[in-house]
Amino acid sequence: MKTFVGVLAWLILLLLPTSNAAHEMSMAEMELRQVSPNEFLWQWTASGSRPASEVLKPIWPDGCEAVTNILRCGDAGLQGTLAIEGVGQRYSAALVKVFWLDGQSRVYTITGGQKSVRLYGAAEDGRGWGEIAQAYVLLGVEHILSGADHLLFVIVLLFLVGFNKKLLWTITAFTLAHSLTLALSALEILTLRVAPVEATIALSIMLVANEALHKEMSLSRRWPAMVAFLFGLVHGLGFAGALKEIGLPDNHLAVALVTFNLGVEVGQVFVVGLAYVLARQFGKLPIIVAGRTPVLYAIGGTAAFWTIGRVIRIFS
Repeated sequence: MKTFVGVLAWLILLLLPTSNAAHEMSMAEMELRQVSPNEFLWQWTASGSRPASEVLKPIWPDGCEAVTNILRCGDAGLQGTLAIEGVGQRYSAALVKVFWLDGQSRVYTITGGQKSVRLYGAAEDGRGWGEIAQAYVLLGVEHILSGADHLLFVIVLLFLVGFNKKLLWTITAFTLAHSLTLALSALEILTLRVAPVEATIALSIMLVANEALHKEMSLSRRWPAMVAFLFGLVHGLGFAGALKEIGLPDNHLAVALVTFNLGVEVGQVFVVGLAYVLARQFGKLPIIVAGRTPVLYAIGGTAAFWTIGRVIRIFS
């Protein structure tokens, strides 16, 4: 039954990015900096290979009008609904960072599922927890489903364990571990450099793929939950890196943190569930059984390539 995991892995391999930064999200960032009670300087500060201005269009609140990079608002100030057309296509999300005259700042997240945010004309964040929760759940799902390295780690765990009772404990251990380090890192209790974390994530895929290739009763086969927990600690730091790029709202930090992690789990459960359903239907086909070893070598080779590239980045 577990052999059909190979089909899902092949599909993922076809979509693998050539860059060694395999889990980065397509994110655009906009900065709004208040220069007077009713005026803001605005610009796109970060985007992918294609400039955000070519594919994204801000829809300013009523009473606000942009002339080149100056946004002028009426007496109400920067207040009302801000939307960005094009989010969810080339870019998975857009971050809007607002810097106020009094030195405070706020970060707003716009996604394909939540195409607008409400601005309240001052630094106070008036967004309700429901709005925050919806945005961060979607971002968590987006991150796990678009992060090839995290997905491949889950896939090689399925190869190693199969669909049996051990899988429940293994996935639970992985979830607990990355939830722990995600929270500690997001709250700035635990901080590590990005490059070593990314290198270790790639190395974890390579090592578990190697274990899945061999039939001997190794430590990984006896205690897969322990292996998943140890490597899950590192993967949680990778999730935290993505969450740091997105930003956390000060007034709803706990909600954003919990719901982003929930979104990651939803995406993870979807992948495992899909693999199980497909395995039940097609797992005994000879071509699927024969493809297990080549797929594991392909995953391990890809992970080795990522590991080398990321180790080089540590010292560059």
